[in-house]
Amino acid sequence: MNILLVRLSAIGDIVHSLPTLAAIKRHLPDARISWVAEKRSAEILRDNPMIDDLIEVDTRSFKGGRRIEDILIDMSRQARLIRRAKYDIAIDLQGLIKSAVATQVSGAKRRWGFDKNGLREPAGRFFYTDSVKTEPKIHVIRKNLSLAAAALGSDEPKELEFPIATNELHKAEAADLVSKADGRPIAMLNPAGGWVTKLWRAADFGRLADRLDHELGLTPIVVTGPNESELASVVRANSRSESVVFAEPSLKGFYELAKLVTVYVGGDTGPTHLAIAAGAPVVGVFGPTEWWRNGSLNDADICVERTDIDCRINCHRRTCSNWICMDIPVETVFEAVKKRIRS
Repeated sequence: MNILLVRLSAIGDIVHSLPTLAAIKRHLPDARISWVAEKRSAEILRDNPMIDDLIEVDTRSFKGGRRIEDILIDMSRQARLIRRAKYDIAIDLQGLIKSAVATQVSGAKRRWGFDKNGLREPAGRFFYTDSVKTEPKIHVIRKNLSLAAAALGSDEPKELEFPIATNELHKAEAADLVSKADGRPIAMLNPAGGWVTKLWRAADFGRLADRLDHELGLTPIVVTGPNESELASVVRANSRSESVVFAEPSLKGFYELAKLVTVYVGGDTGPTHLAIAAGAPVVGVFGPTEWWRNGSLNDADICVERTDIDCRINCHRRTCSNWICMDIPVETVFEAVKKRIRS
């Protein structure tokens, strides 16, 4: 059987789809699996032995500001990439119009997606031949697994697997960072996030780092991406500890490092989901998004969130004039870290 998975972006969403890839491969070990992903988010999928054909596209090139002729040529080229194989089934794990269109472009005989209540853009359902109804309050990983199980007539797995291919360079990158802790256990801190409303104050990450160092004997490693140096600077400016390590690891180096840490602290962002996939003990700091949908399925992991306000329920705002959901004291997060370490 030839199967096409469509999950374009972002990194966290792709990580949430990896258990579906593993479940399909377990159910149909001889199936040929292709995956359509955005080029900017595809790194975590590269060299994966479960993926026979990784199709990297760039849907941002379809946006305005270019000649319409160039946009149409680009669309045609990327459509040919998707159609370079004949698919029996295409499964849209994203639920956007553009991801639904990708299933249509693929020419697959059966095109599966969520029903209109499970889609972020309900119009996408018109491109499917089959749809699946899922529970309204369900973790996105379980939601994806339900869709694939319906499409393939299989059972949902009880154990989750996050297949991520790394190499010796990624492991060496992680080992180099571990060596900077001088034998002490590591607390991995990530102050970044895709939306400004998901950010816990960078200054408070600096203050938390000091307490983790001085009171718990942990070496804080503050990890950020190439475009997040300003956040790292704020953390640095608000930390007095000389033990704090600042790093910009690669995605897969980050993943290998997360396997080795005592605790991880971060918001609802791709690296946090990578840390969960790596099995790191996690303390999530969540605001406008919901832990039950995006957080960890490990019952031992902890979510710190404001439950005393009404405005954050299913909020999902990227901007906010009443931004109080991330107004969380350092003490609260510190206590959650202590509890997670003890569990």
